[in-house]
Amino acid sequence: MYAILDIETTGGKFNEEGITEIAIYKFDGHQIVDQFISLVNPEREIQPFVVNLTGINSEMLKNAPKFYEVAKRIIEITTDCVIVAHNANFDKRILTTEFRRLGYLFERKTLCTVELSKKLIPNLPSYKLGKLCRSLGIPVSSRHRADGDAIATIQLFKLLLNKDVDKLIVKQAVKIENTRTLTPKLLTILDDLPSTTGLFYIHNNTSKILYIGKGKNIKKKVNQLFLRTSKKAKIIQNSVISVSYEETGNELVAALKYNEELHINKPQYNFINKPKVTTIEFSNENLIVIDRGRTIGEKSVLLIENNEFKGYCFADLNYQINNIKILKTLISPMKNSIHNREIIKKYLQKNKVEQLIRF
Repeated sequence: MYAILDIETTGGKFNEEGITEIAIYKFDGHQIVDQFISLVNPEREIQPFVVNLTGINSEMLKNAPKFYEVAKRIIEITTDCVIVAHNANFDKRILTTEFRRLGYLFERKTLCTVELSKKLIPNLPSYKLGKLCRSLGIPVSSRHRADGDAIATIQLFKLLLNKDVDKLIVKQAVKIENTRTLTPKLLTILDDLPSTTGLFYIHNNTSKILYIGKGKNIKKKVNQLFLRTSKKAKIIQNSVISVSYEETGNELVAALKYNEELHINKPQYNFINKPKVTTIEFSNENLIVIDRGRTIGEKSVLLIENNEFKGYCFADLNYQINNIKILKTLISPMKNSIHNREIIKKYLQKNKVEQLIRF
């Protein structure tokens, strides 16, 4: 679980700043499950340049709650969450300082979308939130206001989760809770899984991925695994501590991600099939394959250029799909392997997708 947040402050000397606005969205990796947005009376002067930047002035904050009045809600919404922010060290420092003034030790794991973006989307001209979102075709409303910047950070974080094929982000956030009785443990795990298309990851007590599965119905596939009586299935059932999942919206993306992530993560209890064919050619040199995404309005996009499969992404806006420069930035690269090409060709032969764009 993640607490994606943004904070606006008064500016001023280091560790003397006060919070003027805060927005926190509790995000389970797939959707927002809770939120808290509030102006905050910092009980101190706001620097003029900050007023010009954010539009927040002292008059607006006169009747706003003071930090101690919202502190309990902040603790509540961030408990058992990894804090995610753009330049997370700043936001965590500000929160820690505010809580220290109240005599409370505020400790949370953090992830920084600046650092993650530099690693997962290298060589962009700028990693400032506004310029980064512009490069990725992510709309930003109310720039330099907590709510607008937090919403943009959510969209950015969803893209980063998609590009993180090594599952380093997920492994940091997996909640490890062991129970002594097997059946209640498995039932509890199943309760938290969706009946949607995608992949699931079986984790042990060190967050290591033991097994990767896929299916049109994630909950059903995990339930089937838990009901099997084979030796391997029994080992998995006894070892599982947590199951994370990734929705893909359709079976084509699920099959491609499954094939790719088996080779990257090499789970102990998966068998990796080798393709039987020696070559697969696409009939069109440049092709964009568009199909349904994970949510209403979202599309999955596959890019084939110069007869080579480049990868896939999810996009909410036609502007992102039709602008090839932005699309290439959004794409999570995948190998132009025989197996991946075979998956795409067979799927297109057997299934109707929403749109094929030749360019």
